[in-house]
Amino acid sequence: MTTVETPAYVPGHGLLTGRTAVITAAAGAGIGGATARRFLEEGARVLISDAHGRRLKEYEAELAGEFGARAVDAAVCDVTDETQVRALFDTAVRRHGRLDVVVNNAGLGGTSDLVDMTDEQWSRVLDVTLNGTFRCTRAALRILREQGAGGVVVNNASVVGWRAQAGQAHYAAAKAGVMALTRCAAIEAARYGVRVNAVSPSLAMHPHLVKVTTPELLGELTAREAFGRYAEPWEVANVIVFLASGYSSYMTGEVVAVSSQHA
Repeated sequence: MTTVETPAYVPGHGLLTGRTAVITAAAGAGIGGATARRFLEEGARVLISDAHGRRLKEYEAELAGEFGARAVDAAVCDVTDETQVRALFDTAVRRHGRLDVVVNNAGLGGTSDLVDMTDEQWSRVLDVTLNGTFRCTRAALRILREQGAGGVVVNNASVVGWRAQAGQAHYAAAKAGVMALTRCAAIEAARYGVRVNAVSPSLAMHPHLVKVTTPELLGELTAREAFGRYAEPWEVANVIVFLASGYSSYMTGEVVAVSSQHA
């Protein structure tokens, strides 16, 4: 298979200037961290959140060093805890005066055949990935409704919400749920001028994925991609920027695949 090289990094164009955004699971080198950086490059003020306090503080310091302390701050939040979710969004409004964009990136995976899967494994993945997205979307919509000035929610789904993959029943069910939640929330939020969409990545490489996935499976997944390579997290973040910006003003309830999978 021919491998297509990763394209050059795309510079910012001020697409989110003046916007305040909350991004969950944004500490580190994955899609959330890449999205935070891209939002800052596009002119947004960003509140990053993660359940891992140490990593969160380190990434906040890194971003503040590049973009200035006024552009970025952080708040620890476990999306399975409703009290922490409410506090996260209250913090965004208190510190920045308003909320414009929410990126629900928090998710949890794992590999287990259904016959061997425990109730705890099933419930934990759904609680973080689906219920966490529900909690954050609900909190965001309550604020955006009261503001009365529109807004955007972008959820992170996955192609496994559409495609069968052994060992991924819990994760696939959760991500399919995120897709359905996105569509229903979009219909309800339209009356407030709020748009709700989702991205559905196929294979975006980051250190956590390497730790929880065997080399054999990574090779198999990469072979399914038409470009013969995985996506860089910033390539997924670029599509999230598009959905958060005015360039997608007539899109809501959509799940946009970010993949190069064979047709």
